[in-house]
Amino acid sequence: MSIPEDEIIIKPRNDKRDYRRILLKNNLQVLLISDAETDKCAASMDVCVGSFSDPEGLEGLAHFLEHMLFYSSEKYPQEDSYSKYITEHGGSTNAFTASENTNFYFDVNPDSFEEALDRFAQFFIKPTMSADATTREIKAVDSENQKNLLSDGWRMHQLQKHLSAQDHPYHKFNTGNWDTLEVRPKEKKLDIRQELLKFYEYNYSANLMHLVIYTKDDLDKSESLVRSYFEDIQNTNRILIHFPGQPCNSENLQILVKAVPIKQGHKLKFVWPITPGIRRYNEGPSRYLGHLIGHEGEGSLFYILKKRGWATSLSAGESDWTCEFSFFKVSIDLTDAGQEKFEDIVGLLFKYIHLLQNSGTQQWIFDELAAICETSFHYKDKIHPINYVVNVAMNMQLYRPKDWLVGSSLPTKFNSEVIQSALKELSPDNVRIFWESTKFEGLKDSKEPWYGTAYSVERLTGSKIKQWADKAPGEGLHLPGKNVFIPTDLSLKTVSEQIKLPVLLRETSCSRLWYKPDTFSTPKAYVKIDFNCPFSGSSPESSILTEIFTRLLMDYLNEYAYYAQVACLYYSVSDTDYGFQVTVVGYNHKLTILLEEVTQQIANFKVKPDRFAVIKELVTKEYQNLKFQQPYQQAMYYCSLILQDQTWPWTELLEVLPHLEVEHLVQFHPLMISRVFLESYAAGNLEPKETESMIRHIEDVFFKSSNPLSKPLFGSQYMTDRVVKLERGISYFYSTKGLNPSDENSALVHYIQVHQDDFKLNVTLQLFAMIAKQPAFHQLRSVEQLGYITVLKPRNDSGVRGVQIVIQSSVKGPGQIDLRVESFLKMFETELNEMPSEEFKNHVNALINMKLEKHKNLREESGFYWREVSNGTFTFDRIEREVAALKQITQKDLKDFFNEYIKVGAPHKKGLSVRVYGSKHTSEYETDNSKPPESSVVRIEDIFSFRRSRPLYGSLKGGFGHLKHKIKQNSVQDHK
Repeated sequence: MSIPEDEIIIKPRNDKRDYRRILLKNNLQVLLISDAETDKCAASMDVCVGSFSDPEGLEGLAHFLEHMLFYSSEKYPQEDSYSKYITEHGGSTNAFTASENTNFYFDVNPDSFEEALDRFAQFFIKPTMSADATTREIKAVDSENQKNLLSDGWRMHQLQKHLSAQDHPYHKFNTGNWDTLEVRPKEKKLDIRQELLKFYEYNYSANLMHLVIYTKDDLDKSESLVRSYFEDIQNTNRILIHFPGQPCNSENLQILVKAVPIKQGHKLKFVWPITPGIRRYNEGPSRYLGHLIGHEGEGSLFYILKKRGWATSLSAGESDWTCEFSFFKVSIDLTDAGQEKFEDIVGLLFKYIHLLQNSGTQQWIFDELAAICETSFHYKDKIHPINYVVNVAMNMQLYRPKDWLVGSSLPTKFNSEVIQSALKELSPDNVRIFWESTKFEGLKDSKEPWYGTAYSVERLTGSKIKQWADKAPGEGLHLPGKNVFIPTDLSLKTVSEQIKLPVLLRETSCSRLWYKPDTFSTPKAYVKIDFNCPFSGSSPESSILTEIFTRLLMDYLNEYAYYAQVACLYYSVSDTDYGFQVTVVGYNHKLTILLEEVTQQIANFKVKPDRFAVIKELVTKEYQNLKFQQPYQQAMYYCSLILQDQTWPWTELLEVLPHLEVEHLVQFHPLMISRVFLESYAAGNLEPKETESMIRHIEDVFFKSSNPLSKPLFGSQYMTDRVVKLERGISYFYSTKGLNPSDENSALVHYIQVHQDDFKLNVTLQLFAMIAKQPAFHQLRSVEQLGYITVLKPRNDSGVRGVQIVIQSSVKGPGQIDLRVESFLKMFETELNEMPSEEFKNHVNALINMKLEKHKNLREESGFYWREVSNGTFTFDRIEREVAALKQITQKDLKDFFNEYIKVGAPHKKGLSVRVYGSKHTSEYETDNSKPPESSVVRIEDIFSFRRSRPLYGSLKGGFGHLKHKIKQNSVQDHK
């Protein structure tokens, strides 16, 4: 039966897709989306049950069930066949469990969508959940939890939950671990598989599900498909479970919680329970308040805190919400000085809230926000179908059908009373303050039971906060001014010449400009300018000074450019290995104004000692906190350090930081920009002439004055990216202990170097990685349960290609994991040799389809072309060339490739294993390192001695001669 069209779904003006709502006979609500232009089809099923529904004493059961549904079903009993099918046909799949919903989703190439959909539907019809898989997958859930144990985000979120009403499900631990899913159920004589089945039967009812289907087909065909595959889902007419009441009672309010984080730093979080904004989403009260309290322009709360050197960031808004309860949160990152001014900072926040109450709600501010939101909605970038279906399926649970695409993103009704009512909820009597700092080390009052966070709780009365607010130094606090960056000209420009690939629009001794006109019919542009400065990366000191310079620049621009960011015109200035980079992206109408201001700030840069001290402190903490990275991130870092020439280790950068003072940057800035080459890329709704004038203006500022700031580079100064060439037939390994002694997890990066940029080898490598990805995940993660993080993927270091297998584990040390990876490669060799020719062709076609997938938006397209510029390859037609190479590839080519480069013991194989040993495997570290290596295995004792001893690949980057040679080379290949 069709749903009567009583409400037309609101969609963006530039959205050409067709939509249809249907209701299946089992009461499953479905939204069909037809997009004739799509390269991928996708689906998302949102089930109205989440971790709030976990039975008492079985914490994490809903999340565990989400994992289990991927294994097999009665119709498709082979374990992992669903994920294997998706991967083999160019797709991806995943799921997540939230408080009140669980979402499953996938995408796949269009010609494989129907079978993928059938396999997906079986999750909700007849999954098997075998006893063997159940036992194994508990380890995966536990491994996932292990990776979160030393993450401050997870720890502090759980602490907020822990300090809430014990009879409310918000209080629960929701991810699950070995204890909650294995040990405790066994103690209670519970069969966890039976509990899973019971939970599934009780909660997974069709009337509690929402499905979104995104296809290339017309709506009638999609409807027929959905009816045939999803009407078999059982409808037990479950009543949607509501969890009424607030998670915080009076005991949980007016409290100050001091907590000890893992990472260096200090943070203040203010949390108020509020009426959920979704109840009044057209009026947008939380959006209005978040906009003002989180503002960073002159007169804002953050502006005053920053001016006094007390804070480095501030955010405000609604989060952690359901339809029954919600929290408004203000989060402030403090400096060391700010840590000592707790009472003043608390007082200032409430002084600003008081200012908002006294100023009354301002319709002009709401109208500005509404205008920005409306423009954003109607000129929304197209995103990948897999992300789109997830967003819409979640909206279907919460909003009226007409707002399924809009959600809460379009506030349209100004209602002063609603906003004032929300503002009243942000009172001193209603607040919970969480104060995190490593200065509280040694707190012994209490420990949060799931993550072990040390904390203490004090009562903090509303009257005390009011006293602090009265005496807080609030001079200068005021509402923001009008936003001059809101675009008013959204017209599309026409470029007479049809340009499909970037062209070299302008070239001088100082700069090069690549240009590509708009193909997305949106009034947006993307501009990226690389300032190549030879002096910026010449030593650890110059590297750090460049980073501090870019941070200071962003800091100086902030109160001016924040208005641009509110109006969806984004900018960044960031350091690179060979200088710094300016990026401006968003609506093109006011883009030039912002770019010119950024340029002036770079040219007229002065070091402000007070801000230098704040940024230096911030950068120091960030480098100190690198030791708390996940072990797999540490292993990937060491791998890069071994392979990439002329890179400085973070330990050296941290060592020089304390000795750098204001005068060092004062002297360094003019030296840094004394020799510059500008590599630029501009794309989108820009005409060639205005694009050229942008770059000409920057050239004028730096190179053309009577006393120029910059000169062109000498021929010897052009930047190069050199990568270490590993020796054929040798397996290298580098072993080290994890940087955080509290982390039990170990990690391995098993890297195989193959070649430097070459079309045929590129695609052969990509094909191998695509075919091996799912079998590696299934064997090493699902069957052997080595660890939750298990990934096989291609790697590209400045054009030098290889493949890497990354595994993080608490059950085995890296040496043992390395042996398991080799066993997998031997097993995969058999699979590859026995692969039917039809399956091989399917893989090749899947990869061709993935390569031919159109870019979804300007950012994505520009990122692709910028990589060609940045890598120095300039092969803008790379997709066409690699597809042509793929069409020529044979099964024998793939086997020969595997036998030459990948196979265990292959004479030409170039391998590197980076092993990071967690605290659980320190004894293995001693044992593994004391063994003499086998022949053809080389232990890397010192990274830098090793780097100096090896030859390097030639750099793909270079100067003018290099580019001319490249263009000539490309045209010769075209001619062939």
